[in-house]
Amino acid sequence: MNSKERYQILFNKINQYNSGVKGMTRVAYTNEEQACTQAFMRMCKDEGLDIRIDPCGNAIGRREGRIKGLPPVLMGSHLDTVYQGGKYDGVVGVTAALEVIKRLNEKGIETDHPIEIISFACEESSRFGVSTLGSKAMAGTFDKDKVRHLKDHNGVTLEEALSLCALEIDSIEHASRTDEDIKAFFELHIEQGPVLENENKKIGIVTGIAAPVRFSIRIIGTPSHSGTTPMNMRNDALLGASQIALELEKIAINEQKYGTVATVGVLDIQAGAMNVVPGEVEIKVDIRGTSLESRQRVLDHLNQTIELVKRNRQLEILSQEIISEEPVLLSTEITNTMEMICKEQDIPFKTMPSGAGHDAMNMVKLCPTGLIFVPSVNGLSHHPDEYTDHDDILIGIDVLEKIVIHYSKMDSKI
Repeated sequence: MNSKERYQILFNKINQYNSGVKGMTRVAYTNEEQACTQAFMRMCKDEGLDIRIDPCGNAIGRREGRIKGLPPVLMGSHLDTVYQGGKYDGVVGVTAALEVIKRLNEKGIETDHPIEIISFACEESSRFGVSTLGSKAMAGTFDKDKVRHLKDHNGVTLEEALSLCALEIDSIEHASRTDEDIKAFFELHIEQGPVLENENKKIGIVTGIAAPVRFSIRIIGTPSHSGTTPMNMRNDALLGASQIALELEKIAINEQKYGTVATVGVLDIQAGAMNVVPGEVEIKVDIRGTSLESRQRVLDHLNQTIELVKRNRQLEILSQEIISEEPVLLSTEITNTMEMICKEQDIPFKTMPSGAGHDAMNMVKLCPTGLIFVPSVNGLSHHPDEYTDHDDILIGIDVLEKIVIHYSKMDSKI
């Protein structure tokens, strides 16, 4: 069996765990995600790795190095998905890391440093509105009091969801590795955008990661009969929300040269009906970029718009920040090494920022970090039609293997 056939089998085994009819639904701390994590751990055990689950639910497989006491080299990503997502987001990074281990075992390569694979818990924000919880816990930045009461769409709190997985939110600080010496962390991921495909590049070498600030905004007006309420006597919460959304788009377009983007991804009309003027609407807003100054300008304009809509439409508007994260820069030494590897292997590559958040942005707090992108067909992600050709994934695995071997040598420097 060649490497491609072996990888395809591994990839398909992971993606058999799915609760969705359309696309992939394997949401954090659900039965499907937990079963998938257990399957991944069995696969790690089959490769001779020591396995454990930390107090946040991160699954970790460790391959010991030749020299005792050296700090580990880490690689990995996540197995959870959004609702009705695709097969590649996150899964590519975890399966690629396991394929690297398989190759090392097959070749009989014994590294100086230990190597660990990590499947991070709850990378996606789709269930509770907060992302990368597993890597936050590992980096010592998990704020349990801020997130414990967050609820999913069924009313289950994060604290309850953890408990159902035999995890306790008050023990999560023990997942922190801030007191540990770690050599480096590497994550392979699909691009989730169209740039590599459009420029015919096979590898994206990521220089920095944009970070989001997210808000839940409630717009409260007066529900009234659609037929008997004159247009000039309405307090329409939906129109207020729509004005906010359109203004947000306008200012984000003005900031696009800085790579800043803004999205209204949720709009929920309370007790909505065709013949009722909407009385209460909730929207959820995501603003992100690598420039804090540009992101702040969008946020300032959002706040000004809220005040304008409140006054002109006589609405009550309540804005609550869900999360605010800082953009990060990745290791220049690692990106330079990745460039060298791509040039030596004659692989077309592009250095680029990441507009999406990844576990790598939290791991920067622990150690030098590298992030490798492989192309996404049509730029699709978080979508059932998400696709990356396995030949492209294998090129990414080749780069990942080489850089992991490089940094797992005792005399390698960062």
